[in-house]
Amino acid sequence: MKKHGFSGALALGFILSTSAFAGPQATASKSDIPAELAKEAKVTLEEARKTALAAVPGGTLQSEELEREKGKLIYSFDIKVGKKPGIQEVGVDAVSGKIVENKHESAKAEKAEAKADAKKAKSKR
Repeated sequence: MKKHGFSGALALGFILSTSAFAGPQATASKSDIPAELAKEAKVTLEEARKTALAAVPGGTLQSEELEREKGKLIYSFDIKVGKKPGIQEVGVDAVSGKIVENKHESAKAEKAEAKADAKKAKSKR
């Protein structure tokens, strides 16, 4: 009986220790994917997320959204890179799957964008 307890504990320890090395975080703490826009996308959220994270090695996904920008359907990902201030914003075309934007955004610019997004969301109510 003790043999099973020990092997179970050993297996759990292995799983926990390897999960720390699983790579970049693949889930966002904030997600805004409107169903009506998602129906138009040819690329899945998961595929776009994988593309964005591959463009920012070691990054941690902070937020993701699907929006129409200048007539194009774009997945937008905010990715934090280590202790570097601000975030890396990566845009992935929801039809072609290609990266259309990959720029660093300062903490100040990030706050201004969040404020503008909140104002925009409030006006839609």
